[in-house]
Amino acid sequence: MQASNMATDGNTVLAGLRVLDFGQFIAAPSAGQIMADLGADVIKIEPPGGDASRRSGWQADNCGPMFSAYNRGKRSIVLDLRRADDRRVAMELVRSADVLLQNARPGVMEKYGLGASELREQYPRLVYASVSGFGHTGPAAARPGLDIAAQAESGMMSMNGDADADPTRVGFTVVDVLAGRTLATGVLAALVRRGITGQGAHITVSLIDVAADALSQQWAEYQLLGAPPSRCGNGQATLAPAADVIGTADGKIVVSAYLQEHFARLCHCLGRPELVHDPRFHDNASRVANRTALRQALAGMLSDLPAEDACNRLNDAGVVCGVVRDLGSAIEQAGATAPERLIRVPSPGNRELRMPALPLTIDHAPPRPAALPELGQHGAEILAELAR
Repeated sequence: MQASNMATDGNTVLAGLRVLDFGQFIAAPSAGQIMADLGADVIKIEPPGGDASRRSGWQADNCGPMFSAYNRGKRSIVLDLRRADDRRVAMELVRSADVLLQNARPGVMEKYGLGASELREQYPRLVYASVSGFGHTGPAAARPGLDIAAQAESGMMSMNGDADADPTRVGFTVVDVLAGRTLATGVLAALVRRGITGQGAHITVSLIDVAADALSQQWAEYQLLGAPPSRCGNGQATLAPAADVIGTADGKIVVSAYLQEHFARLCHCLGRPELVHDPRFHDNASRVANRTALRQALAGMLSDLPAEDACNRLNDAGVVCGVVRDLGSAIEQAGATAPERLIRVPSPGNRELRMPALPLTIDHAPPRPAALPELGQHGAEILAELAR
């Protein structure tokens, strides 16, 4: 589809582009949602029964939490690619598309005549974007891959958790989410190049590469220091206080003040300026070596202050800190302090979710309204468009 009618306001910068989202679960669908939020026409092509994320951990209807997080603003059509007629519809959609997103198991798209090489030969302007677990070439290419495998094999789990406990996964599917962002970046870059050269591209992203990239600093530390990062719970192994969780009168806050000037601000703000010269805490190395004593001292200084008051006081003094909130509190805080960055997402079942909007703005445009699609909701509409 040509983008000659592309709108210029900030929340429809991709108007005129058609994106086919063959994705399941998170990585490819989240990239599709980014493009929908930016104004593209994103058609979600689902198998009979729908994207498996619709009912992942959810039985009430077909719009569960995972699906609700990554599929707003799309149009849904159901195609059974095992059927020749539905494959023909898929090919008609490809003919009209600018971008194709997929994260199927290796060989699945090729089986149905929808592989990257075949489609790009027919449609050289097409930007074809693929996500795999362990790369698209080499001995690991055929391995099934999910977020947790990438967290484990990249080294991410080895540095996460308490020192005396098992390695711990990050508490959400961080690699899948980052893979979606990476995929969207690649697609947008390829579209820029296509605008200059007229040529499409094949974008490939793997979960293991995304996880490794997220650990770039840790890779550098390992090679420069000669030792792997140690697990130390919420703190950072080589810095203190840094990401240290400290109790207050009614909750917990996280504090980061490892630079000497920031540690001095922290001590002065809390009425203990003498700690700056305490031999246990006089520099970062000393604070790391005496982390337990440091945490105890900070907890003593903060024990009479409510968490919100403590955080406000430290922020006013130029110290980085934050209240440790549960999700309910975080949602309410976002609604109170940045309501313009939330989007209300109508959902089947007469629900309306408050969700984070796309975390960027272009020309200060507000987020675009977007609903979640029922399974196959737009099938007749899309088929009618193809028949024109």
